[in-house]
Amino acid sequence: MNKLQNKRILLGVTGGVAAYKAAELLRQCQAIGAEVRVVMTPAATEFITPLTFQALSGSVVHTTLLDAEQEAGMGHISLARWADVILVAPASANFIARLASGMANDLLTTILLAAEKPVMLAPAMNRAMYDDKSTQQNLLKLKDHGVVILGPDKGMQACGETGFGRMLEPESLVQAVVEHFHTGALAGLRVLLDAGPTQEPIDPVRYITNHSSGKMGFSLAQACVEAGAHVTLVSGPVQMKTPSGVERINVTTAAEMAEAVLANVECADIFIATAAVADYTPAMRSNSKIKKNSAEMQLHLIKTVDIVAAVAGLPSRPFCVGFAAETNDLVVFAKKKLEQKGLDMLAANWVGQENSGFNSDNNALTVFWKDGQCQLDNMPKPALASELVVLIAEKFNEKNTIKNT
Repeated sequence: MNKLQNKRILLGVTGGVAAYKAAELLRQCQAIGAEVRVVMTPAATEFITPLTFQALSGSVVHTTLLDAEQEAGMGHISLARWADVILVAPASANFIARLASGMANDLLTTILLAAEKPVMLAPAMNRAMYDDKSTQQNLLKLKDHGVVILGPDKGMQACGETGFGRMLEPESLVQAVVEHFHTGALAGLRVLLDAGPTQEPIDPVRYITNHSSGKMGFSLAQACVEAGAHVTLVSGPVQMKTPSGVERINVTTAAEMAEAVLANVECADIFIATAAVADYTPAMRSNSKIKKNSAEMQLHLIKTVDIVAAVAGLPSRPFCVGFAAETNDLVVFAKKKLEQKGLDMLAANWVGQENSGFNSDNNALTVFWKDGQCQLDNMPKPALASELVVLIAEKFNEKNTIKNT
């Protein structure tokens, strides 16, 4: 099972004998679906070569802060923004001290100061260095700043002494990263999603569709699995890999999507409607290719089923989350759809803007519910999906708490 599918891990390697274990850590993360990039401190390159990590990761290994080519594009900032999580393994006593002091005197410390993503450190050092009051104070300070400290373990060390200071084994570190993403917020719940576009045939070679790539819906399916849900995904025609642990139903037209959703909604606790379903479909489909015999051609279009409104209107319905793509007056239209369709939540985003919306790897959402709203800023869609799932879980639990009191 690809437990880290679509996750981006920035692996920091500092100077220490345990640096060799970072190569195995990288390999294990990749084996369960993660994309890994590596940043090494100058001291780390004395223990293991960047070429090793480059060969394993398939990406350039970053070692220098003042790299003219990288810094032309603010390389340290882009790496900090790229990652879903930053894992430093091993984290030496020297590195921990510099980070706790707020220093930015190499690439890795600079990235961490610029990072707004979760940071995990796996300390590795001599047992006396680990027990030293300065090191313990540094670790406590980092914990207070939200850094997750993994280990260290107790055992025989490279110096021949025994005690706490050994870096956790790669298997334990990988498990910690997996548990970070698997929140349990939807544990035991059944989630039904639809995603992607639909294709409405005009004739055997033409159809009406839209620009939806399915990326947001598939990211949400993955995030729901990570939150502990049983997930069924009804997908229109997209070139997307099915997230691990997701049951996928492929459809083409709006009518097929409506049929599949309504056939599976009875068992769902939550329905998330991310699909860009065609609003209209040709009233008649030609069985043969329509020839271009005239300067104009008219199509008679009829409305398709409003799937999310149909689900929300069921006598016994799941918690319903809709999506809206708008080009203007987003707040006005979103609030109107929320009320008219009887939804519990609605996530709205702008389309036609740079680095967001259809086909983009990033997006931003304004999420509405009956008594409030919040803004989820522009970020990679997998990260955005995780934040949205936390919010959905919160509102789902609030509604069911009220219902049961």
